[in-house]
Amino acid sequence: MPEGDTVLQTAKRLHSALAGQVLTRSDLRVPRFATADLTGRTVLGVSSRGKHLLTRVEGGLTLHSHLRMDGAWRVYAPDERWRGGPSHQIRAILANPTHTAVGYRLPVLELLRTKDEEQAVGHLGPDLLGPDWNADTALRNLLANPARPLGEALLDQRNLAGIGNVYKCELCFMARATPWLPIGRLPEPTAALLVTTAKQLLEANRDRPVRTTTVGARPRATAAPAPRDRRTGQNLWVYGRAHRPCLRCGTAIRMAEQDTRPTYWCPHCQPGPTP
Repeated sequence: MPEGDTVLQTAKRLHSALAGQVLTRSDLRVPRFATADLTGRTVLGVSSRGKHLLTRVEGGLTLHSHLRMDGAWRVYAPDERWRGGPSHQIRAILANPTHTAVGYRLPVLELLRTKDEEQAVGHLGPDLLGPDWNADTALRNLLANPARPLGEALLDQRNLAGIGNVYKCELCFMARATPWLPIGRLPEPTAALLVTTAKQLLEANRDRPVRTTTVGARPRATAAPAPRDRRTGQNLWVYGRAHRPCLRCGTAIRMAEQDTRPTYWCPHCQPGPTP
């Protein structure tokens, strides 16, 4: 599932392609809105809210979408071949004279009145990349249920919006706690630092093509700094690195499911309960 930084990048691409332009084609391929036609309306802007995308259109309408696990928005030039998947996976098409935005496999697609956007996103906690960000509120939300496992609390978008499974694993590693540790057992200064770190990580990666959490760190205490990119596999501390040596201590990274999601941790660097 895309994380908040990826969704923000998608919103920026859509905004650049559509904002200020009159739609020459509108095709919403979901039963409830199949007859809706936005052709002739100007796109006012596209923004993200946590992992949600909001495309605001002239006339007080908002097209709300969510990518979840497999969804994607692609932007094409008029003569460019569409490559996002087979045509039966297309759920939305928005076009103007210079660009066509195509939504593939969108599990959530609905047309709302802009004044009713809160019905779709009002349940979200403070957005790590949004103007409503409030670290104190996010911390209170996280600590409201002390018995809840740390990983589950971080993923709950009602606590703070934008963290996905990758950041969940990376943040737990940085906090030196397993994702199954009850969050109430995390010292409050550590929990507060975790919230700050989450903000810093998403901010740092909001414009990067390759997500990185290990910049400036050493893979082993006695080793020289190593390059951080997909070729070396050292751009992330633990996520996707099952059975490979921990970049901090060399212990083999482990993997297990938490709430159906693959979860990675270092058994040496992250004390606490495990499955």
